Amino acid sequence: MRIPLSALLGLVLTGGFLFIAVFAQFIAPYPIDSTVGGVWDSPSATHWLGTDTIGRDILSRLIYGAQITIFVALASSILSFSLGSFLGFLAAVRGGLVDQVLSRIVDLVMAVPSLIVALVMLSVLPLNLTVLILVIGVLDSTRVFRLSRAVAVDISVMDYIEAARLRGEKQSWIIFREILPNALSPLVAEFGLRFIFAVLFISTLSFLGLGIQPPLTDWGGMVGENKGGLVYGKSAALVPAAAIALLAISVNLVADWILSRTSSLKGGRGG
Repeated sequence: MRIPLSALLGLVLTGGFLFIAVFAQFIAPYPIDSTVGGVWDSPSATHWLGTDTIGRDILSRLIYGAQITIFVALASSILSFSLGSFLGFLAAVRGGLVDQVLSRIVDLVMAVPSLIVALVMLSVLPLNLTVLILVIGVLDSTRVFRLSRAVAVDISVMDYIEAARLRGEKQSWIIFREILPNALSPLVAEFGLRFIFAVLFISTLSFLGLGIQPPLTDWGGMVGENKGGLVYGKSAALVPAAAIALLAISVNLVADWILSRTSSLKGGRGG
């Protein structure tokens, strides 16, 4: 299998971000919240990317921010796909009242912009990583539900699904052994896109002050902390913004490659 150059570049960059996130404690030259220089110092041999609004090393906070940003986005994406795909498959298999109830609940949640719902919920709930992951994961599961239901509806009319029903297989078997393996490719491709959405969503919430809370940091929070430096020509806010953009591009390159390989749904034999 020949991997296109763009996909290979995306894989290398994404792998690099994951490596930094996993080994942040060993890579970062300074602790996450230590003041090690002056305010908005220019890049130097001791501070490669300079310092921020209170003299903390930007490179160190960028590395720790990668760990928090990627961890929260990945955890919330896994939650949204686990919940959304299961309910989407269940709605497609059961049909009738179950399908109608689940679909109308999802329509109701999606009728209100996710950011507004998240801001309201986070303004009354404790601000910690667990709550943030749950809020983002549940809100994003509505999009996964729509996709997984649509894919499962197409699969559920295939011959091998009907054969499984005639054999008397339970609905759990049909969902996990018949539908899921054949729906995995489009869901994996969508996972990359939803992961980037989660990164941007977390960054937006942190920029508004309702995301990752000190002493932890993420890239959106770093942009919010240092946006005042732009007035004075300081680039401290642009570095984490560039990191968000680069991560989004790299993951999208991989997701586009997967989508190109799974542009049409392929039928297969049931488990």
